[in-house]
Amino acid sequence: MIWLSKRKSIFVMLFPTLLLFTGYIIFPIIISFYYSTTKFTGIGTPEFVGFSNYKLLLGDSFFWVSLKNTFIILGVSLVLLIPFSFMLALLLNRTFKGSDALKALNYTPSIIAPIVVGLIWVFVLDPQMGLINILLVKLGLGNLTQMWIGGKALAPYSIGMVFVWQQLGFIATIFLAGLKMIPRDVYESSSIDGAGPKEQLWYITVPMMNETNRIVVVLVITNVFKIFETVFMLTGGGPNHQSEVLVTYMYNTTFTSAEYGYGMAISTIAFLLTMLFSIAYLKLSKSNFEGEGG
Repeated sequence: MIWLSKRKSIFVMLFPTLLLFTGYIIFPIIISFYYSTTKFTGIGTPEFVGFSNYKLLLGDSFFWVSLKNTFIILGVSLVLLIPFSFMLALLLNRTFKGSDALKALNYTPSIIAPIVVGLIWVFVLDPQMGLINILLVKLGLGNLTQMWIGGKALAPYSIGMVFVWQQLGFIATIFLAGLKMIPRDVYESSSIDGAGPKEQLWYITVPMMNETNRIVVVLVITNVFKIFETVFMLTGGGPNHQSEVLVTYMYNTTFTSAEYGYGMAISTIAFLLTMLFSIAYLKLSKSNFEGEGG
């Protein structure tokens, strides 16, 4: 009876959250999938077309460009954001003069609205009026100026770097929280046994941060697949859709071209890819951790 009472209490406490989650997450996903199987302009009655929109995606070069750009940004983020934010967290975990101020400053880019972040970096990366190219010209290095944004080649990498800059403090804060959870007596015991800072980092800190690492990687994956405002402000997806990511291409297709059903097909693909990569990583990291533990 006590067990039943506990289950009832848990259900009562979770019910409002489950209701909100269903109403604002699950239900919209189902509705989006339904519209992705229709031809719909947002006005009138949707015309059911089955999986025709998904078939069209296979031959849509702009869709593949947006997918490629999304993967480029994801690659840049995984390669740069995670290790640099971890190193920043290690620095912030130390106590030194000005450490508290540095902790506050480190989080500042994360609280700036993404569209403002995009506007700030337009004045840095713009080929004509951007700070980088202007400085290169002033220094007599005009031959090194590039189409950081507005071109085909470097735009996704530039967007990836801006994303890293914006997310660095946020991810470092999560790493810092994970570092704070490691018991200090573990380090003290290892010091007595003769372990130095390097040994403590590789054999204590890194292994004990496994769960935090998993959370961070999933957050990076989900944040990359839903990146929108920064890209919209930096390039608008141009020129000729060459710097689109999945979400901006979905937005332009849905609201600019009024192809609501096709846009929902793109959003469904983005959602499925996010779920696939996140679940695959969690499964892989769990099996590796259990293998090492065994």
